[in-house]
This record gives sequence, C-alpha cells and structure tokens, in this order.
Amino acid sequence: MTPRPLLADDTATWLRLQERAHREFAVRVAAVTDWDAPTPDTEWRIRDLVSHVIEEQQWVPWLLSGLSTRQAKSRLRPIEADLHHEWHRYSLAATTAWHDADPDSLVNLASDTVPVAEYLKEQVSDVTIHSWDLARAVGAEERLDEELIAAVWTVFEPQRDALEASGLFASPVPVPEDAPLQSRLLALTGRDDRAAWPA
Repeated sequence: MTPRPLLADDTATWLRLQERAHREFAVRVAAVTDWDAPTPDTEWRIRDLVSHVIEEQQWVPWLLSGLSTRQAKSRLRPIEADLHHEWHRYSLAATTAWHDADPDSLVNLASDTVPVAEYLKEQVSDVTIHSWDLARAVGAEERLDEELIAAVWTVFEPQRDALEASGLFASPVPVPEDAPLQSRLLALTGRDDRAAWPA
C-alpha cells in the first residue's frame, strides 16, 4: 500500500497534521489506568497498542536519517515500563525529525523505498486510527479532529481494495454512505464505531 505522493505545498499541512495526530494520541494515553484492558485490535491489550505506536515513532528519526531498516533496527532501544513517559519521549523525537527532514528525500522501508512525504502520510494515518482504538479502549472521547480524519480519508479511501489484502486490517465494515466520515474511515479498516464496547 503506497499513499498518493504529496505535492510540495502539502508538506507543511501534513507536518501540522502529524503534530495533531500525536496530540490526539497523547490525550488518550493520559487517560489509561489499566494497561491490560482489551482494545478493538483484538490481539492487543492497551499496553501492546501503545507500545506498537511508540515503536513506530522510534523508527522515524533513524529512517529519516537515511538508514536501512536493518541498520535502524540495531539502534532501537527496548521500550521502558513507563509508557506515558516513553510516548512523550519518542513522540518528541519523531516530530523533531519530521521537521528536519527533506520531504523530497527517500526512506528505506521494509517493503519499499518511498519519498519522505509518503512515509509521513502513512505515519499520520497509523497514529490517527490507533488514537480511536485507544479512545474506545479507555472510554475516552472517540471523536477525532475533523481535518485529521478528512486527510487520512484521502490516504485510505483510494486504497479501499488493497487494505484488507495487505493483511494489516480486518475486512471492511458496511456502513451507510451518509455515515459520518470518521465512521466510514474506521469501517475501511475493519472497525465499527457503532458496535457496543464492553464496559
């Protein structure tokens, strides 16, 4: 799955959206009281979900510096027990790296080599979707920033047929065409915000 390339004048917008996605996630991390509670990602507890998003941020500075995934992996440090602290630590490092990066340079990912701008869109989308997962898991506000949702929709909707085939997402959930955009975005990734969640 390759996000559509960014136009040069979109870079500032997506850098701003990256910060906004991280704020959305941070608010939900702050609300965690039970790290072993379930999440909409059925194989993950909250600890697993938050650790996953933190680990994705650990990669960002190394990959943006031009390292291969093999080289970057050798530099990753084990995530420490205080996930509140670890989130803020690696979120700041990733955000700083995004602002320092050349949007026209290339990033070596595990499956492809892509422009920095495409990697940025992928990362914003990942954090946004997991912000909803975490919100639902902790019983926090599930409504996310509308501009952020609209931007991530432009990444995922053109890949509608490829999302399930990638193995990274469950089968799309049928929702009415007039459903809120956030509901339609989540449905593309196999999530149903209409479903009841265990109390």
